[in-house]
Amino acid sequence: MKILTTVMTASVLLLAQSASASPAVDAMLKVYSDAGAGPFSAEAGQRMWAETHNNAQAPVERRCSSCHTNNLRSDGKHVKTQKPIKPMAPSINAERLSDTKKIEKWFMRNCKWTLGRECSAQEKGDFLLYIQKSGV
Repeated sequence: MKILTTVMTASVLLLAQSASASPAVDAMLKVYSDAGAGPFSAEAGQRMWAETHNNAQAPVERRCSSCHTNNLRSDGKHVKTQKPIKPMAPSINAERLSDTKKIEKWFMRNCKWTLGRECSAQEKGDFLLYIQKSGV
């Protein structure tokens, strides 16, 4: 019985750890908040993730989920290059949301490709919360 209790306690601690915010996410949310954005919403991030965007630079409608899928725990594939994309969920892919420079780099690249513009601080914060909660 003691072993079962120990295993269950360890499982709960691991799950709680994976659900907590990363230091990089905390830092980025503070930057976006200091820029006047917030409060942030995972639900708003999820809506925007699945929303179709008409990019004036591309004749094809684009969505974040076109490459990353609607299930952030699954592998994706770039629609143009067919390059595989590791899961977005930090609980599955420990590299996600772990580095502030990478977060900003990928926001710049992906927002411009999908939306045809940079994402606002509000959109970035909403996306971060959605991605962070995707694996919980």
